[in-house]
Amino acid sequence: MNTGVSSCNPPFHHLFDIMRTRPILTILVAFVPLLLCPSATAERSRPPNLIYIMADDLGYGDLGCFGQKTIQTPHLDKLANGGMKLTSYYAGNTVCRPSRLALWTGKHMGHTPISSNAQYRFKPADTTVAELLRQKGYATGGVGKWAMGGTGTSGHPNKNGFDFWFGYLDQGEAHNYYPTHLWRNTEKIPLPGNVLTGKPGDRGRVAKKRTTYSHDLITAEALEFVRKNRARPFLLHIHWTIPHANNEGGRATGNGMEIPSHGIYASRDWPATKKGAAAMITHMDSDVGKLIALLEQLELEKDTLVFFTSDNGPHSEGGHKHETFNSNGPLRGYKRDLYEGGIRVPAIAYWPGQITAGGISAEPLAFWDWLPTACDLAKAGKPRETDGVSFAPTLLGKDEGQVSHPYLFWKFGKKQALRQSNWKLVITNPQAPPELYDLQKDIGETVNLAKDNPVIVARLHRLMKEACQ
Repeated sequence: MNTGVSSCNPPFHHLFDIMRTRPILTILVAFVPLLLCPSATAERSRPPNLIYIMADDLGYGDLGCFGQKTIQTPHLDKLANGGMKLTSYYAGNTVCRPSRLALWTGKHMGHTPISSNAQYRFKPADTTVAELLRQKGYATGGVGKWAMGGTGTSGHPNKNGFDFWFGYLDQGEAHNYYPTHLWRNTEKIPLPGNVLTGKPGDRGRVAKKRTTYSHDLITAEALEFVRKNRARPFLLHIHWTIPHANNEGGRATGNGMEIPSHGIYASRDWPATKKGAAAMITHMDSDVGKLIALLEQLELEKDTLVFFTSDNGPHSEGGHKHETFNSNGPLRGYKRDLYEGGIRVPAIAYWPGQITAGGISAEPLAFWDWLPTACDLAKAGKPRETDGVSFAPTLLGKDEGQVSHPYLFWKFGKKQALRQSNWKLVITNPQAPPELYDLQKDIGETVNLAKDNPVIVARLHRLMKEACQ
C-alpha cells in the first residue's frame, strides 16, 4: 500500500517526537536516511513540465543528428547528444490536420472522425491531452498552428483544454508567414506592416509587404509562457509552421520558402528556394537553442521534458523539392505517402537527469502515444479508449516496463498502412496489389515481399480491418 511516505525515512511528525525525547546524537542518526536514501531526494515536489515541439513538414533526414549533411542544426544535434533519439517514431498521419488529431486525442486513424485534411472541429465529447493535464493542475498552453476550430466554435483551443493559445487557428492561413493577424486566445492580434496582395488566386495567403514574421512572434509567446508559469507544472505545445511552404506564395512567385533572411546560406550559389528551405530549418533550430537556454536560466531544465518531432514527412511544395537536401534520408516517399518517408519522423527527447544522454530507441511508437505518456508522467488519469501506450519507461531507461504495440495503423483517404514488428503492409488503393516490406532489412521499402509471404499479408490485412472497428 502506498502511504505517500518513503519507506526509507520516518514521517516528519515522528521526527519531532524524537527531538523532544532523545539526545542530539540520536536525532542526527534519525536524519541520516533523509540524506542517504535516494528516494528522499529523487521524489519530485511537483510533476514535470512537458514541452512538445512539433515542426511542420520536417523530414526524417532534415537534422544533422539524423544524417543531414548540408543544413546546419547544431542545437537540435546537441539536444540529441544530451538526450535520446527515437528512430522509429511515427506521425499520426501524412498530412497536417489528422496528424494533430491523433496527437491531441491519443487515437489512430481507425478511430478518428477524419483521415485526411477534411474540415473537422473538436466537439465537446472529444478529450484532449491538454484537458486531462489541466484537470491535474497543469497550466496548459500552445503556440503555432491549430487546425481544429476557430472562434465561436466548439473546436477553439480554449474550449479543448488550453488555458492559452497564440498563433493560427486556421491551418490554411498558416501557409502565410506574413499574415495580417494572429490570435491570442479569442483576440485578433494585428501584425504591423504586413499587407496582402488581395488577388483572388492567392486566397488571402500571400503578402506583398512583409514586415512582421509570424514564426518569431510565436516563438516569443512560447518563451513568455514558460516565464509566466515557471512556478507551477505546465504543458506547452509549440507547433511551429516551419518549414512548411507557402503553397500559394510558391504559385504566385515561384518561391514559397518564406524567411526574413537566408542567414548562413545567403552567399551560397543556390536558388532562392533552396536557400530559404535551409534557412527556415536553421532558424527554427536557433529557437530551440533559445528555449533550452531559458530553461537553464530559470533552473527548470531538470524539471522539464522537451520532446521534438515533426507532423509528417517532408514536402515538395512552394518551389522546393524534398530531394534537394535528401530530406527523407534513407526512407521512401514523402508527405502524402504512407511509405516510411511520409510518416516516420525525427524525434528527440531531452530531460537532463532523467533521460540518459546519447540514448537511442528503435521502439515503434506514434503520435497517439503522447497522450498516455504525458498522463503517465503527470500522474493524470487517461481515457480507456486511447490507442496509445505510454513510452515513459523507454524515456526513463526502464525498457523492461515498456508495453509494445501489437501493431501501428495509418489511413489517408483510400491509402492504408500497418506495421507489426518489422513487417509493413501498404495498400495504395483498394484495387492495387498489396505491398509488404521487411523494415529491418529494407528500411527504404524497395523490395515487395507480398507474393512470397501470403500468410503474413493475410494476417496484416485482418489487423487492418480490426483497426477500423
